[in-house]
Amino acid sequence: MSTRTKAIPTILIDNEKTIVTEWRFPVGAETGWHRHALDYVVVPLTSGTLLLETRTEVNKAELTVGKPYFRELGVEHNVVNDNEHEFVFVETEFK
Repeated sequence: MSTRTKAIPTILIDNEKTIVTEWRFPVGAETGWHRHALDYVVVPLTSGTLLLETRTEVNKAELTVGKPYFRELGVEHNVVNDNEHEFVFVETEFK
């Protein structure tokens, strides 16, 4: 079991077509292990590095404010803030 602080999700929209969530990561915080059941787009509101832990490896993702990326459903990982500052992004999932 991890002793990291948990990232803070705030659901901004949840309707018949999308779920939009703001994720706030204090320094060192994590989402916890999860599998995405929907396709999604992430738009960073800050720039920095996130650690993407999978069952087999750890990758560093360099994200830039305002530069979105898309992932298909099925991704399983834990996301960790690897910065000395809060990291924030908005995630939009497509139902």
